[in-house]
Amino acid sequence: MSGFFKSSIGRKVSMALSAFFLMFFLIIHLAVNITSIFSEAVFNEMSHFMGTNPLVQFALQPVLIFGVVFHFVMGFVLEIRNKKAQGIAYAKNNGAANSTWMSRNMIYSGLVILAFIGLHFIDFWFPEINYKYIAGNPEEPTRYFHELQEKFVPIWRVAAYVLSFILLGLHLAHGFTSAFQSMGITAGRKKTLKTIGIAYSIIIPLGFIIVALFHHLNHH
Repeated sequence: MSGFFKSSIGRKVSMALSAFFLMFFLIIHLAVNITSIFSEAVFNEMSHFMGTNPLVQFALQPVLIFGVVFHFVMGFVLEIRNKKAQGIAYAKNNGAANSTWMSRNMIYSGLVILAFIGLHFIDFWFPEINYKYIAGNPEEPTRYFHELQEKFVPIWRVAAYVLSFILLGLHLAHGFTSAFQSMGITAGRKKTLKTIGIAYSIIIPLGFIIVALFHHLNHH
């Protein structure tokens, strides 16, 4: 297994698979969060299910979190290793994407996104763990909506989220097609995948930005 990760193909495949984890994680996360704009009750119900279902909490969630963090950490490791060995950034070795600004600066957008994930954990995941498993509070199925709104009251936090999701969109615009290319499944589909990738990299970050702005402007 260690030989697999040391090989060029192994590194590309592991990055691609973890990228798919990131994209799946974002879809699920946005699907839940976007309901908070339309219905407090539905958001509370979905959040309660996600927060109390054992399969989600102890199987799906840890795997998704590991996959997302692994993707960015592996990216940094590969960037540093390749710069030391060849003086060429890993992000530059991606075919037609070489000429784009984002392909040359994936490590920087990745650092900001990783910092954002840390902020997100501090804002939501750690308090949730503390609430349920450390403090041992009884579950309140209607608490989630108000907790979400409270987080988006400070303008600095909203600004941090907006900036992070803009950079995430740029990261996704480059990484979406690259992930499929690394898996060798772009033959005859590159144009279609590129179109889907552009749409995905706009819709997903924009959805999260709308959620943050909505709750900042409508908190009570």
